[in-house]
Amino acid sequence: MTDDADLPRQAVIAYFKLSDDQWGVPEDYEGLDELEQSLIQAIDESGVGEFDGIARGLGFFDMYMYGPSADALFDVVEPLLRAFSPPAGSYVVKQYGEPGAEEVRVDL
Repeated sequence: MTDDADLPRQAVIAYFKLSDDQWGVPEDYEGLDELEQSLIQAIDESGVGEFDGIARGLGFFDMYMYGPSADALFDVVEPLLRAFSPPAGSYVVKQYGEPGAEEVRVDL
């Protein structure tokens, strides 16, 4: 049996564009709490990883998710991210290892 600590840590990071290049406005954040809860539930139920947290600023609201396979994780969260109808300029980065590893950008 393989310990999860032995598996490569891959990431799916969703970047939601805010209405300005700083912190945005309150309306930019509407629905993001509900989306976060939906992502947490879907990831937990599927067993593909974990929802690690959020960050905001510099014109984006970011959601960080990690697991042994960025592709498997993305397959679970993509329908929820797209159903949210993210603002133009929003995207996801699938990162295939630690920072500096191969990345693939997917526009939302």
